[in-house]
Amino acid sequence: MQERNKLNVFYPQNFEDKIGMTEVRNMLRSHCLSSLGQERVEQMVMLTDVEVIRELQLQIGEMKRLLTEVEDFPDQGYYDLRPTLQRIRIEGTFMEVDEIFSMKRSLEAIEKIISITLSEESPFPALSRLVKLRQIENQGSNLNTKALIRQIDSILDKFGHVKDNASPELQQIRRELAKTEGSISRVLHSILRSAQADGTVANDVAPTMRDGRLVIPVAPALKRKIKGIVHDESATGKTVFIEPQEVVEANNRIRELEADERREVIRILRAFTDNVRPIAPNLIASYEMLADIEFVRAKVKMAEQINALITEQPQIEAEPLIDWTLAIHPLLSRTLARHGAKVVPLDIMLTHDQRILIISGPNAGGKSVCLQTVGLLQYMLQCGLPVSLGENSHMGVFKNIMIDIGDEQSIENELSTYSSHLLNMKQMMRNATPDTLLLIDELGSGTEPQIGGAMAEAMMTRFVRAGAFGVVTTHYQNLKHFAEVTDGVVNGAMLYDRHLMQALFQLQIGQPGSSFAVEIARKTGIPEEVIADAAEIVGRDYINADKWLQDIVRDRRYWQNKRQTIHEREKALQQKIEEYEAKTEALRLQRKDILHQAREEADQLLRDANARIELTIREIKEAQAEREQTRKARARLTIRKEEHIPHKKESKASPTVSSYVRIKGQNAIGLLERIDGEKATVVFGQVRTSVALNRLEAASKPKAEESTSGITFVSRQTQDIMREKSLNFRQDIDVRGMRADEALNAVQHLIDDATQVGVARVRILHGTGTGVLRHVIRQYLDTISDVSDAHDEHVQFGGAGITVVDLNP
Repeated sequence: MQERNKLNVFYPQNFEDKIGMTEVRNMLRSHCLSSLGQERVEQMVMLTDVEVIRELQLQIGEMKRLLTEVEDFPDQGYYDLRPTLQRIRIEGTFMEVDEIFSMKRSLEAIEKIISITLSEESPFPALSRLVKLRQIENQGSNLNTKALIRQIDSILDKFGHVKDNASPELQQIRRELAKTEGSISRVLHSILRSAQADGTVANDVAPTMRDGRLVIPVAPALKRKIKGIVHDESATGKTVFIEPQEVVEANNRIRELEADERREVIRILRAFTDNVRPIAPNLIASYEMLADIEFVRAKVKMAEQINALITEQPQIEAEPLIDWTLAIHPLLSRTLARHGAKVVPLDIMLTHDQRILIISGPNAGGKSVCLQTVGLLQYMLQCGLPVSLGENSHMGVFKNIMIDIGDEQSIENELSTYSSHLLNMKQMMRNATPDTLLLIDELGSGTEPQIGGAMAEAMMTRFVRAGAFGVVTTHYQNLKHFAEVTDGVVNGAMLYDRHLMQALFQLQIGQPGSSFAVEIARKTGIPEEVIADAAEIVGRDYINADKWLQDIVRDRRYWQNKRQTIHEREKALQQKIEEYEAKTEALRLQRKDILHQAREEADQLLRDANARIELTIREIKEAQAEREQTRKARARLTIRKEEHIPHKKESKASPTVSSYVRIKGQNAIGLLERIDGEKATVVFGQVRTSVALNRLEAASKPKAEESTSGITFVSRQTQDIMREKSLNFRQDIDVRGMRADEALNAVQHLIDDATQVGVARVRILHGTGTGVLRHVIRQYLDTISDVSDAHDEHVQFGGAGITVVDLNP
């Protein structure tokens, strides 16, 4: 760990107490599982090496992920055996049973940590580097923790007791010991029953232990009735404890066996310790690694407690920088939470162009808390701890951090508050550098305001020349003006609600703050005449200037709130847009899948249809185109619409002999001229029309006479039917809600009827929906030769929900 630079790193010596770091250490220590981690807490110092700081933050980020992803990561077994390992370096010493048992559990934790962090392609590179650092110290050693664990298991049971079979000698001793204790118990109970029978002892009396020997409790007046040795008496003197003469020798033997047992156990422990002693230094290195891991784990637990930022991509720069959002004082946050309140987050920026921030505002408005927040979080960061910041925060590193806050007066040294501040200022001016962060509360206070303000401004000039960074709180008007006219210095205000007369604890950078002295005095009940007199003394210009300043701050806060509201609404709108885009993309993919599936099904149906057509043609040829065979073959060509959704146009002229047909359900007879796929061209008198093949049926030759010119005349009945069909024909059809086969059947009838009556355009209302019905209908229309075009209706009249079909003249 990096050593503290006691001259320049931080000032004064009680710096940690001033900013609250002592309490943070106590909080972190409470999350440690053993003295291993607690020792690391005490060793923690402020660092200035940005690479080391980044590495520590990476470790915290990886540990948080590890604790979430790895269920069996050890949360126990963190025992500090380093003092024991140091002690047993002396020949003749040995480890106690509880120490060996603790070593086993800690070695198991070490083995588990190593297996997780040092596995091939470990997802925890920073933790892997931390473990490897200690492993390097073990290179060249014969340390085998697994073998050591097996050796401990051969000695101790799962409860941490020495096993009977830890050695043959121990097993023999314990067998004899158990046998002897059993015989004593039997003799005692026999004596006790006899004594109870003759009334020497009470019936509820049982043998007990005194000085390691089994005895019988007896009333003093009856003690002579039992021969033996009196070992003790009760505190009240109402009971004496007698060892019957019959078990004295057996009890002596037990004492001897117990001594033998202890000697054998010590021999076993010495033998084990002799095996551990040569590798003690390497084991110590392993426990140092365990301490490192426990320390990182404690940081994660504390981060969760204070809602600190944990990231595996820390935004930490090598240069001095503070660019924080949503900064929260961790101790203040915890205190307010106990009372059901929340701390107001702080946004603050210190850069090369804005190095010093002068904060003004009313008393109890949060100026000092703001300053302490900056000092504590920056110090915690440079100690390698997680800090309570927003995710977009950028952090830098300072070589020196110096603070002047609170009352440092001393009776012993005869120092006033002002004198103590001046001593702090002397140290700051002497050590201020471009890598220094100065935190000064109420600069120049403690003396007469006019000279105090002048001294404060002169000191600020020195800090600016030194290029130092800083946060300074003040009530002095001249320092507010100094910030306005000095490059690198900026004003900041702690906001105050003038109407509610309460602090808002919000920092606003760019404008100085008002002390609200008049308003606060009026709120506390100071008479108006006193306030008026005070205003006359300081001058009306001062009062007006303070009021104007309050108005500026109020207006700025109003517009900031407006901007925040707009930002939140824009964010909500963006979220809605992203949601709709995601839904649109999902629908697009779903539509693509449906169309793909529909095409595959249509292709399969088309292949089946083509196979049927080929079979029909072959049958027609084999039947030598006999009319009756042709009619039967055509009847078999009828294909259900739900089985046939063609993918592309296909036109094949049929070479069949002309025959007479009629539309099913009608009387008009026409001449079948040609078959084109699933459509047939039929001549009804002077009208040539295209009709679906499955709507036709064979008919006998009409009795109408033919002219010499070959023109077939239509009967009046047929003319009447066609005229009625033309009058009743509707150019629009609504297929919404239909299945695909139903819709295609309806569309087929519409096209047939439109062709017969000579209509040039029809409209199909299918709706938008998922787009499947529209796609199927368009595919079908693409196979009809009488259709010249099919397109969406104009957007004003239905758009993609309506298909407009143009027919060939």
